[in-house]
Amino acid sequence: MICGIPRLLLPSHSCTASLGTGPCRTIFNFVAPDSFKYSCSLKARHLKPSRTQVANTSSIDHNVVQPVRYISTTTSRWLFWERDRKGGYGSKVKHDKKELIRAGLKELRGDMDKMWVLKEDKDLEDWVVTSDRDHNEGSSFGTLGLSPTGHGLFSGEVSTQVPKDGVVKKAGYVNMRSIRPRKSFKRETYLDWSEYNTLELRLRGDGRSYLLNISTAGYFDITWNDMYSYALYTRGGPHWQLTRIPFSKFFLNSKGRVQDKQCAIPLDRVVSVGISAGDRINAPFRLEVDYIGVYCDPDHTEEFAYEMYQLPKFYIY
Repeated sequence: MICGIPRLLLPSHSCTASLGTGPCRTIFNFVAPDSFKYSCSLKARHLKPSRTQVANTSSIDHNVVQPVRYISTTTSRWLFWERDRKGGYGSKVKHDKKELIRAGLKELRGDMDKMWVLKEDKDLEDWVVTSDRDHNEGSSFGTLGLSPTGHGLFSGEVSTQVPKDGVVKKAGYVNMRSIRPRKSFKRETYLDWSEYNTLELRLRGDGRSYLLNISTAGYFDITWNDMYSYALYTRGGPHWQLTRIPFSKFFLNSKGRVQDKQCAIPLDRVVSVGISAGDRINAPFRLEVDYIGVYCDPDHTEEFAYEMYQLPKFYIY
């Protein structure tokens, strides 16, 4: 039996067997044993035997059908250049060149990655809310939950009332902060944002001012309280706002005090991001956050916004 056809049914002259239907039908051409050739191709293509087979006919068993050296499976096998990658079987969809150019220009505008998206209860587990009441240093309080629209809601009340203990002199802050990233076995690690230059937030505020904090606490104790901050201004109303703040605008502070010697943020050693409410207004606050991400703006080339002056040591300033 050859290719499913009993050998006893092969006549002395050539015959043809077809397998399948349509353009991919395979045609098997069987020729009488005295010609000693067999071909298999697509679309009834007949392949001639090679010169080596013709020259060595004396050594071939006349009772066995010999195959040709090559078996073609595509119509473009003998072409030097193929027009279509899929051999003509793919969908021929023509894209508008103007649309492709517009899509390319959008990609050149930069890339944005969402680091924190506050839409579910499990997303809130990556954040910690603290206030002066937690340390018995004031009466402010705050919570982080989900709003009726399904976004993160940072709300509470700021109170500047100082406890009557004779120790605390100032009060009134509420802070939400992301937890530090960790590797396996609870090992501490850092966020690497060196490929980005802008912090992006989508939020809906109440018209009050907040403070954005980026912590870069290092290994040594002198860097444990290093924090880079910048003001976050919100507008009231029902509309969302998209805020982009370049990292070059953030200034260095430690324990709430702005440092004299400023430097740019080490973006490869970011520990956490936080938002603080402490504008010294005794009233409730409400800040709805959709996501916090990092953005790469190709048009922004500023490395550090604050110019530093190196003065001689004997100068008093």
